[in-house]
Amino acid sequence: MLLRKFATSALVALAFIGINAIAEPVVDQPAPVFTAKTADGKTLDLASLKGKTVVLEWTNHECPFVIKHYDKSDNIPALQREFTAKGVVWLQVISSAEGNQGYVEGESAIKINQHRGAAPTNTILDPQGTLGKLYGAQTTPHFFIINDKGVLVYKGGIDSIASARPQDIPNATNYVREALNAVASGKKVANASTKPYGCSVKFAG
Repeated sequence: MLLRKFATSALVALAFIGINAIAEPVVDQPAPVFTAKTADGKTLDLASLKGKTVVLEWTNHECPFVIKHYDKSDNIPALQREFTAKGVVWLQVISSAEGNQGYVEGESAIKINQHRGAAPTNTILDPQGTLGKLYGAQTTPHFFIINDKGVLVYKGGIDSIASARPQDIPNATNYVREALNAVASGKKVANASTKPYGCSVKFAG
């Protein structure tokens, strides 16, 4: 009986370890590969983008912190226009589950971006939260930057001032711009891992 209890406890412990062993991506290590559906009804494979710098931006158009950088300023759309013009692939990711804040279907996602002048390369729809959990996305916004070799070179917040106030933008260090400029220059990203801030990602459950 004692041996059986020990075996059962060991199995539970192993299961617990297994669940927690799914760690979020590590900077300077290969970024997790994925295949996902986009707002325009296509399928996108990260592996097919090797050779390009890729930005993953978790977003939720109803989140006040996202509104700060989109509707109350042109901060994120300006970054999108600037860097996609230089060949960067900019992918928004929406991991809000159906019925939760920020959930949209493809057509609505496209219209929202058009309305606010956003210019991502595409928008990934992730209502099951598969991609969000694979990357350990915590907030909206939350950014991950992958270099042309498929290596994660940045993860974290958009900037250094964690607020929903647009007037703080000019005084903040824009970590995303800083990282993308470093990658373009072949330099190591100075602040490669920062603390994201915003609304929690609205996963199912």
